[in-house]
Amino acid sequence: MSEVDVVVIGAGQAGLSTAYHLRRLGVSFVVLDGADGPGGAWGSRPPTLTMAKVHGVFDLPGAHRPAVAGEGELPASEVVGRYYADYERRFELPVLRPVRVTSVEPLDDGRLLVRAADGRTWTARAVANATGTWTRPHWPYYPGAAEFRRRQLHSSEYRGPAAFAGSRVVVVGGGNSAAHILSEIADVAASVTWVTRRPPEFRSGEFSPEVGRSIIADVEARVRAGLPPLSVVAVTGLGYTEVVHEAMAKGVLNPRPMFARLVPGGAEFADGSVVEADTIVWATGFRAALGHLAPLHLREPGGGVRMDGTRVVRDPRIHLVGYGPSASTVGANRAGRDAAVEIKEFLAAAAALPAA
Repeated sequence: MSEVDVVVIGAGQAGLSTAYHLRRLGVSFVVLDGADGPGGAWGSRPPTLTMAKVHGVFDLPGAHRPAVAGEGELPASEVVGRYYADYERRFELPVLRPVRVTSVEPLDDGRLLVRAADGRTWTARAVANATGTWTRPHWPYYPGAAEFRRRQLHSSEYRGPAAFAGSRVVVVGGGNSAAHILSEIADVAASVTWVTRRPPEFRSGEFSPEVGRSIIADVEARVRAGLPPLSVVAVTGLGYTEVVHEAMAKGVLNPRPMFARLVPGGAEFADGSVVEADTIVWATGFRAALGHLAPLHLREPGGGVRMDGTRVVRDPRIHLVGYGPSASTVGANRAGRDAAVEIKEFLAAAAALPAA
């Protein structure tokens, strides 16, 4: 069993930002990352998602990402993974991987016990959880799902268009992942059908700081009320990115309302029509990966975790970074700084208390 002041769980943007600021504040910590290598969620993106197709990679605190000639054609997973690896080395961040945390449990002495799948344990006075959402893909239930005889996969499993050559494909979801997949498989699939639960909202015009602040305020209001945060596309809409323009040019961004049920050979709509399908791709987003925190009973009756900034109201030892209003590259950096400062103050106040 190892003892530290803070355990940071996750080494994506939010986790590395938190670690950077904890290091500057002189706090004893360790970062436990469940992935095999650096890069956070970027490391799991398909190789066809090149740097030219992403919205951009926000710098980690204290270190600009150096531009590389011709990087627009390189996989984002490769470019970001290399940047994160260099960052960990440069700032000597104590990242251990692969370490999959299975539970965080309260101890009688006020500390927290962090257990890993390989049997290792750590005790800490505080935990900064930065596990994001990528490891918890959302599979919505629809009638007939068990009857569909062909292939179903989540967008997190998508590795490129080659596997869809000659196939009839139904893509479910109204976000950027759906647009990316549609734009690529349109070149090889026999047919492509796009369905969404709600009509997609395309966002035109500049994404101004005022718009960003308004969105963050809406998300923050939900988590302060103990409600689950909404998906990114639900609050931002679908921007006219290069990928979206590409899909529009190929004529595949023609959404249909959500089907009523799945049948053995395809999807049946409310009007009784059936679209035959060899593959259903569920580009239906993710949920916050917080299952390992269940022993702490952090959830509110509304289903979410009530937050005050990055601090969990039910347990001030726990901070969630990259959750709710900080579930963005810009927000994650700010949340990492705020969490580190508040954890430092919490530890100092606890140390000043008289012994029981």
